Amino acid sequence: MATTHTNHDAHHSDVPHVSAGGYLLGFVLAVVLTVASFLSVTSGAFKGESALVVLAVLAAVQVIVHVVFFLHVNTSKGQRWHLLSFAYTIAMSLILIVGTVWVMHNVHMLMMAR
Repeated sequence: MATTHTNHDAHHSDVPHVSAGGYLLGFVLAVVLTVASFLSVTSGAFKGESALVVLAVLAAVQVIVHVVFFLHVNTSKGQRWHLLSFAYTIAMSLILIVGTVWVMHNVHMLMMAR
């Protein structure tokens, strides 16, 4: 006998249901941050290191927007493992990137000394 499967919410009660408005707000924020990054470079408002700082801040804010609005990672009880695995991924990525830059810088300095 075939059974009908009509109650989809009963199996996924821990998954947050987001309205289209939440996705739209995230999309608008992402577009605004992208345009702000693009305009800050093309207008020449920031030069040198200040441009890098502005772009890094805008990129960090955009990552937060994507994590909150599209990946739905938050601090609720059901999302703790997701948040923990995300924090671990960020930490390992930073260790890898900073370590690589550090090694490359040291190699460059040692090779240029000769």
